[in-house]
Amino acid sequence: MAVNDGGQRRESHPLAVTTVFSDGDLPDYIAEMSDDEAALAALGYKQEFKREFSAWTTFAVSFAVMGLLPSIATTMWYGLGYAGPAANTWGWLLSVVFILCVAASMAELASSMPTSGGLYYAAAVLAGPKYGPFAAWITGWSNWFVQVTGAPSVDYGCAAMILAAASIVNPEYVPTSYQTFLLTVFIMLTHACISSMPTLWIANFNSVGTTINLLCLLITIIIIPAAAMSEPKFQPNEFAWGIQNGTEWPDGIALLMSFLSIIWTMSGYDASFHLSEECSNASIATPRSIMMTAGSGSVLGFVLNALIAYTIQDVEEVISSDLGQPFAAYVIQVLPQNVALAVLAMTIICAYSMGQGCMVAASRVCFAYARDDCFGIVSRPLKKINRYTLTPVNAVWFNTSIGILLLLLIFGGAAINAIFSIGAIAAYVAFTTPIFLKIVFVGNKFRRGPWHLGAFSLPSGIAACCFIVVMLPILCFPSVKGDDLTLELMNWTSLVYGAPMLFVIIWFFVDAHKWFKGPKINIEHTMLHRGMTGVEGVEVPTAGGKDLGKDSDVERGSMGKAPSV
Repeated sequence: MAVNDGGQRRESHPLAVTTVFSDGDLPDYIAEMSDDEAALAALGYKQEFKREFSAWTTFAVSFAVMGLLPSIATTMWYGLGYAGPAANTWGWLLSVVFILCVAASMAELASSMPTSGGLYYAAAVLAGPKYGPFAAWITGWSNWFVQVTGAPSVDYGCAAMILAAASIVNPEYVPTSYQTFLLTVFIMLTHACISSMPTLWIANFNSVGTTINLLCLLITIIIIPAAAMSEPKFQPNEFAWGIQNGTEWPDGIALLMSFLSIIWTMSGYDASFHLSEECSNASIATPRSIMMTAGSGSVLGFVLNALIAYTIQDVEEVISSDLGQPFAAYVIQVLPQNVALAVLAMTIICAYSMGQGCMVAASRVCFAYARDDCFGIVSRPLKKINRYTLTPVNAVWFNTSIGILLLLLIFGGAAINAIFSIGAIAAYVAFTTPIFLKIVFVGNKFRRGPWHLGAFSLPSGIAACCFIVVMLPILCFPSVKGDDLTLELMNWTSLVYGAPMLFVIIWFFVDAHKWFKGPKINIEHTMLHRGMTGVEGVEVPTAGGKDLGKDSDVERGSMGKAPSV
C-alpha cells in the first residue's frame, strides 16, 4: 500500500516487512531526529542510550565476545577430543562456510532492523501479528539462555587456565572444584562492575581489550612454530588432516560432533546486533561489524587451529592431562615451560576481555527483552536505565546472579560441560529462527536495509537453516554409547537447555500469551486505524478539548517515558 499526494491510499506493491508499526503509522517529530534516532523510531523505540559506539568499537566488543584465542583454548576438549587434528583443519573449513552464511543473513536483518532486541525483534516482525509473539518468545528466551551462559562459561575457562598455570609452576598443586568455583565467581563480579560503567568507558575498555586480543593472537601464532621443541617441528599432512576418533560413534559423526568447538567459538558476532542502539550509523556499521567479526574470526581461527594440528605431538596425552585444561597441556607439550607460561598468560588476558564483552552483550539483551516484558513481573526493574551511567545496571547484576547459580554445575563433574553446548545450540536456534521466517514466510516482502546480500540472500538463508537442522541433534550426542554411557559421561545439554525451553513454552500457552504481545512501541506516534492489528492506541482530546473518539482517522499512541533509577 502507498499514500498519494491527496492523502488517499492506493494499491502498489506488498507491504514491506520490517517494523511493528501498522501500515501508515509514523513516529512523531521524526523530522527533528538524527538519522539513527529516526531509524530506531521507525522500529517503535525511542533513543535511550548514548550512541558512543563506532563501527570499530562495536567490532571490538564482538571480537572480544568471540575471543578466538581463549575460545579455541577453552573448547579443545570438543574439537581435538572428539575428532583429533581433523577437527582443526578441514572440519573448521567445512563448518565455517555455513557459519558465514548464518552471519551474513543475520547482518542483513541487522541492517534492516538495528535494535538491541535484535533477533527477537526480527522474529516478531517477520512472523506477523498472529504468530509474532510466540516467535519472539522462543527466539528471545533461547537467545537470553546463550547470553546468560556466555560469561560463566568463558570465566570458567579463564579460571581453569589460571589454576592450570599454577599447577605447571607447582606440580604438587591440584586445583579443587571449590577453588575453581570461587575464582570464577570473582572474575564474574569484576566483569559485572565494569559492565555497570557508562557506555563510553565500556567502549574504551573493549577497544583496548580487542587490541590486546589481536596482538596476543598474532604473537601466539608466531611463537608456536618458532619456539616448538619437537623434532620435526611439524607433523605430516596425513596427521594434521586425519581423524583420531575419540568417541564411540563413526568417524563422520565424530567430526560433526567436533563442530561444537567451532560453533561455540564463532558465535560472538551477534553482539554487534545487540549494541546497535548505541552505535552511530547503525544500519551500516552494525552489519559491517558482524561480517568483520565473522570474517576475521574464520581466517585467524583457521590459522591458529591449523598450527595446533600440525604441532601437537600426542592428542590423547593433551586431552587426558592431569592439568585439567587441554590447551595448557598442549603448550607444555610443544613449548619450553617459560614460553608456554607466557602463551598461557596471554590466553588468560584474552579470556578476561572476552568474558567482559559477553557480560556487556548479555545485559543489553536482557534490557531489550525486559523492555517488552519478556520476564513477566521481573521485567520492571530490569528495564530501568541507571540515571547516572545511562546503562542497564539492574540487567547486568541479574545476569550475574543467574550466572553464579549456573556455576554450581562445577560441583556436578561433567555437567558443567552443558553450558558450552547450550552456548552453541541456544545461540544458533536464536540466530536462524528469524532467518527461517524471512525466507519461508516473508520472501520478497522483506524490506532490505542499506546493507544486503542481493541475489545471495535466499541461498545464504537456506544454507544457514539446513546447517542448524543437521547440527541440533548432533550437539546433544554423548561421546560414548551403550554400556559405556554413565551419568558422569552423559551429555546433559538436552536437559539443561531443553527443560527450561519446555518450561517457557508451557508458560507461554498457559499464561504469557495473555499479556506478552511481542515488541512494545515505546515512542509517541501517530496511528491510522487501517491495519492496526496488534498495536494499541491511546485516545487523546483535541486542542479544543473535544474527544476524537474511536471512529477518528488518527489517534495518538505512547508507552510513556521509560523508568529510570
